[in-house]
Amino acid sequence: MSDGRHVLVLPDRDAAEEVARELADGFGVAEEPQLVRDALAGEDDAEDAQWLVVVEDPAARLDPAALDTLVAEYDGWLEAP
Repeated sequence: MSDGRHVLVLPDRDAAEEVARELADGFGVAEEPQLVRDALAGEDDAEDAQWLVVVEDPAARLDPAALDTLVAEYDGWLEAP
């Protein structure tokens, strides 16, 4: 991505927290990823929220395919740039 940021979309907070841990352990991400609750448009129910894991990658070290594979294990996906 040109802005050096990856956005991983996860179905719930538990999955987002687990992915954030895996990024630190398996991918060597030094800066802690940012977790963001993303309520789906038109949904008031807190259960209908996705969670975003925002990873800063200014040096473009992270492989988008590997990130996509990781989040797919948690029913998530890598947001397209």
